Amino acid sequence: MSHSLEIEGQFKAALEDYLRKPDEAVLACAYELGRQCLANGLGVLDMAALQHRALMAALDGARTPEECIGKIKASETFLVEGLAPFEMIHRGVREANTALLRLNETLEEEVKRIAHLLHDEAGQLLAAVHIAIDDVARELPPAAREHMKKVKEFLDQIEVQLRGLSHELRPTVLDDLGVFPAIEFLIGGVAKRTGLSITLEGSEIGRFPTPIETALYRIIQEAVSNVSRHAQASRVSIQLQREAKAIRCSIRDDGIGFDVPSVLAKKGERGLGLIGIRERLNALNGTLQIDSSPGRGTELHISIPLEK
Repeated sequence: MSHSLEIEGQFKAALEDYLRKPDEAVLACAYELGRQCLANGLGVLDMAALQHRALMAALDGARTPEECIGKIKASETFLVEGLAPFEMIHRGVREANTALLRLNETLEEEVKRIAHLLHDEAGQLLAAVHIAIDDVARELPPAAREHMKKVKEFLDQIEVQLRGLSHELRPTVLDDLGVFPAIEFLIGGVAKRTGLSITLEGSEIGRFPTPIETALYRIIQEAVSNVSRHAQASRVSIQLQREAKAIRCSIRDDGIGFDVPSVLAKKGERGLGLIGIRERLNALNGTLQIDSSPGRGTELHISIPLEK
């Protein structure tokens, strides 16, 4: 509280100095006060309140309407300079989000390339190995052929696992049919592998720009993975809804829940997973709300704006 009063006193003194002598040196004080406010967690509305109180104090000494108008106009320049650090932070966040979006797109292209290598080239190589084993087996005695048959069964298992890994890395259905069928495919595989009961509610939501479809798929993939690893849940419910200006998604589980601030502050798997979700959303100007506490499960509320 005393610190806020100190900043307010500095703000009033600096504004009075500028109204008496409007030069660049005093404007530099306004800029530094803006940086100080940022460092102390104050926002734009706080700056506006400081400006208002300082201006009201300065207008008390005005003798004519013309003097009042002059002080008001001069105070606008002072406020703009004080808000400059906030503008710089805002631009920096926008540039960081743009860079993050491009990085995600680059990583997705690399993931797509690796997934296709696993599916196509590894599949072709395994097919060639099958043919070679068949050629060798024809020249072996019956007992040895049985051993080769077991080897082929192991190769079949490897092929199935590689195909599953390829689809989880980057399912072709996401590119071909869109995010809703891709999520259906995803939760089917997770449910089969983990025993979770996972439901997807909401009608077919159509196609979106690739960055939105990819981000939504990855967010749900990470959220369901978090549930299977940490939540000790038996059921997961996913709801998707397309609105005029946004797509909304909620992911709810009946697990043990957690203390949100402490988990986000940690650098463990779950904390990093939630941070990764938030970063993907930040790149698209989306939002994440986490509703959870120990003993009552978790619900994630996700919103991604749909820009024309």
